[in-house]
Amino acid sequence: MAAAAAVGSLRRAGWGLLRSQEVFRRQLYPAQRAFRVAAVQCRVSDEQKREPPPSPTQEHVESPPVGEHHDPEYPPSRPSYTDQGGEESEGYESEEQLQHQILTAALEFVPAHGWTADAIAEGAKSLGLSVAAAGLFHNDGSELVLHFVSQCNTKLSEHLEEQHKLVQLGQAEKKKTDQFLKEALEARLRMLIPYIEQWPQAISVLLLPHNIPASLNLLTSMVDDLWHYAGDQSTDISWYTRRAVLAGIYNTTELVMIQDTSPDFEDTWLFLQNRVADAMNMGHTAKQVQATGEALVQGLMGAAVTIRNLTGLNQRR
Repeated sequence: MAAAAAVGSLRRAGWGLLRSQEVFRRQLYPAQRAFRVAAVQCRVSDEQKREPPPSPTQEHVESPPVGEHHDPEYPPSRPSYTDQGGEESEGYESEEQLQHQILTAALEFVPAHGWTADAIAEGAKSLGLSVAAAGLFHNDGSELVLHFVSQCNTKLSEHLEEQHKLVQLGQAEKKKTDQFLKEALEARLRMLIPYIEQWPQAISVLLLPHNIPASLNLLTSMVDDLWHYAGDQSTDISWYTRRAVLAGIYNTTELVMIQDTSPDFEDTWLFLQNRVADAMNMGHTAKQVQATGEALVQGLMGAAVTIRNLTGLNQRR
């Protein structure tokens, strides 16, 4: 029991190293985020100066309540944001909430503009905000792609949790591991379909050096959820092996999918089914574990070579 507990602790510590990179990244750049916000505010101020002054009927001055005073150096904690008409809005509780709303709205414009700052600007406009709000984000579309992947992972986790509850309540039968994994991975990959034409671009963005820690964090989180709901309780080397295999299957199937021209991606789902079946039949010899690691590296980094040939092409012509 003590040995199993020690292996389990080592396992969690090792796997957590990948996730800690994203935590470090979040802590490293608060000054950069603040600088970008300040730059956006300056741009918004410039836009307001160029706009015609409001007519007397539009002017409205609201005095603060008696007894209420705000030190100019310490503004109210609830931020306000400028819309397209120069009006201030307090509909967002924080900068993070504002960013979340803009990125979610921007997804509607990805098919037309790709994973770009233009899509983010259109998302901001659809919320009635100034296009200067796009300055809150990098120009390479990184935050937009990572936001979408995070949303997909959340939806998958919620779906798996609902299924798990139905099994616990006796309202559904527990699926075999291979069937469960195949259906769960297919459900996750189907979330890419509305953006399949632009997905090669998204993969290239995820493989940018500064995005790799966050990409790995999202990937490891997804495979952790999949094995958790599949009932995996391993505490030995197979804990790593199972997750490496599943990550490799997901990434290689993703590459097959963006090149698949079959109806409803039938060839992709057949490829996925075969890869899951192969994984279930795999033993845990040292040679197979090494092959698993090589497959994972190919799935994560070898994709860059494939993407170089795919980006900008219409894959489903």
